[in-house]
Amino acid sequence: MGLLGSFLGASIGWWTLGPIGAIMGLVLGHLSEEQSTIVKNSKQSPEQNARSGFLATLLVLVAAVMKADGRVVRSELDYVKSSLIATFGEKEAGKALLMLRDILNQDIPVGEVLHQARVHINYSSKVQLMHLLYGIALADGRFSAEEQQFLKQIASGLGISQKDFEAISAMFVPSTAAAYKILEIDESASDEEIKRAYKKMAVRFHPDKVTHLGDDIRKDAEKKFQKINEAYGQIKKERGIK
Repeated sequence: MGLLGSFLGASIGWWTLGPIGAIMGLVLGHLSEEQSTIVKNSKQSPEQNARSGFLATLLVLVAAVMKADGRVVRSELDYVKSSLIATFGEKEAGKALLMLRDILNQDIPVGEVLHQARVHINYSSKVQLMHLLYGIALADGRFSAEEQQFLKQIASGLGISQKDFEAISAMFVPSTAAAYKILEIDESASDEEIKRAYKKMAVRFHPDKVTHLGDDIRKDAEKKFQKINEAYGQIKKERGIK
């Protein structure tokens, strides 16, 4: 099911209520009467409803991140479009960008949105959401203090642990200790502790954990999983671990 199809085929689910539902309702208000009937009458599977909620939350929070530094410029929209294309494909990214432009014109009660997402989205999906937001925040090649603080606020609001947040950050912001942060371990850890940490991360963040959100989201999860493998490979090489 495509991105827009996820919304057109929506049944009454958690994301159609509360602040996210109010924002998306305004965005989708231009739908034809026939399409609106589809929205009201169609039913989704639990997996489809989870994907719809994830996508709605993603678009709302992307808009909030873009507005975090007090300005939204054309170049940012272009960069975000590139990021969305990489995740959803060109056709669906175009539809998402149109919705995003409408969302940017809405007042976003970030605290309420985060509370709604925290309650209804499972942890693996919230981590994946954070990974996507981080990539989009850095897509224009700059990372302002306002954006950095806002991402911390989002992670906290979603209930993401400090270690997981630092691991995601290390995947995007280079540092000498990035590989260790990605595996959520200290540089003084023993070789055996490093092996155990890698196995733990490989299980927790395996792409299969977000398969229910669709192939495009799983594809992005594979990128995150690759970062974990690369970090482990780098540490193994530096230490000579077999």
